[in-house]
Amino acid sequence: MMREIKYTLKLSKRAKRLRLAVYCDGAVVLTAPYSAGQNFISQFIVKNREWILKKLESFRPFTSKAHQPWAGKVSNRKLFIKHKTQALALAQNRIEYFNRFYNFSFKKINIRNQKTRWGSCSKKGNLNFNYKISLLSPAHADYIIVHELCHLNEFNHSRNFWNLVSKTVPNHLEIRKQLKHGYMLHRC
Repeated sequence: MMREIKYTLKLSKRAKRLRLAVYCDGAVVLTAPYSAGQNFISQFIVKNREWILKKLESFRPFTSKAHQPWAGKVSNRKLFIKHKTQALALAQNRIEYFNRFYNFSFKKINIRNQKTRWGSCSKKGNLNFNYKISLLSPAHADYIIVHELCHLNEFNHSRNFWNLVSKTVPNHLEIRKQLKHGYMLHRC
């Protein structure tokens, strides 16, 4: 008997093609343009079935509560409230430190409760971070903070952007890979 793959379908006006993401918590998210038909979407899932199962299996060691300090019986909302102040203090402190190198202008720092994003930078100059940055290792949190800080100058992922990031986080490629693959190296 074949294992059913449960996934969340997100329809997007901006999507031009199907995008499949498997997260370390076991969530499978398929983003599709509104024009994609259900039959096409189903075929896409079937076609990528082995890849999805392989990804889910690779994340199995990281889905335990020991590797995800925010997992467990406590609600996500309660954890957000508990760690929001700590995350804001961390973000403010590290932005102050790293901005000595960059000297970029920004408006506000916000802490959010997001499922799939570590951070974002708005065109208005607001920096947004997931509260879970306070649960990461210092190197991982610093990378996320520097990444968003550099978007104040380069609102893209061009070579210039990555050159800016590498000024203060020279091992950014390694850290990006770890975050992408769900290595949640939290503070002890």
